[in-house]
Amino acid sequence: MIQVTRKDSKESVENLLRRFSRKVQQSGNLMIAKSNQNFEKPISKVERRKKAIIRRQRKAIKVKKLKLGL
Repeated sequence: MIQVTRKDSKESVENLLRRFSRKVQQSGNLMIAKSNQNFEKPISKVERRKKAIIRRQRKAIKVKKLKLGL
C-alpha cells in the first residue's frame, strides 16, 4: 500500500495529492488494476496479439512504400 506523509506542517493538500498520484503511477498498480477490470479469455489474448503483429507488419510495408514513393 502506498503512503504519503506531509514533509512539514505547511505542505498543502494539493502537493500531497500530487506526490501520491505520482507514486501510484510509478508503482504500476493502476495499470494492473485496469487490465484486470475486464476478464479476457486466454484464447482471445493470443488472437489479439496475432492481430497486433499483422497490424505492425502492414504499417511497416505502408511506411516502406511511402518512403519509396509508390
